[in-house]
Amino acid sequence: QVQFVESGGGLVQPGGSLRLSCAAPGSIDSAYTMAWYRQAPGKQRELVAGITSSGSTHYADSVKGRFTISRDNAKNTVYLQINSPKPDDTAVYYCNLDPWFNKYWGQGTQVTVSS
Repeated sequence: QVQFVESGGGLVQPGGSLRLSCAAPGSIDSAYTMAWYRQAPGKQRELVAGITSSGSTHYADSVKGRFTISRDNAKNTVYLQINSPKPDDTAVYYCNLDPWFNKYWGQGTQVTVSS
């Protein structure tokens, strides 16, 4: 595995919840800052949330208070808990390092927020 592998996406209703998971490549250890990004149709990819090796987090203003990023260093996995999603959160979600490296982009996981 040389890329991040995302999973957990799907269709969710506004106000619902969803948890995304991302397995890091074996070459990435827990010392790196990892992050979730997303790309909506017709828009540029944007940083959603990041987490350092010590657990410090940062979020895009648009998701503060609704999204929570976490990581399990033993499993080399990062998570994104999405609460109270809005239709504007509809996008393909990816994970990577922060700052990102092109070679690590995976296929992403689609999140669609709709009633």
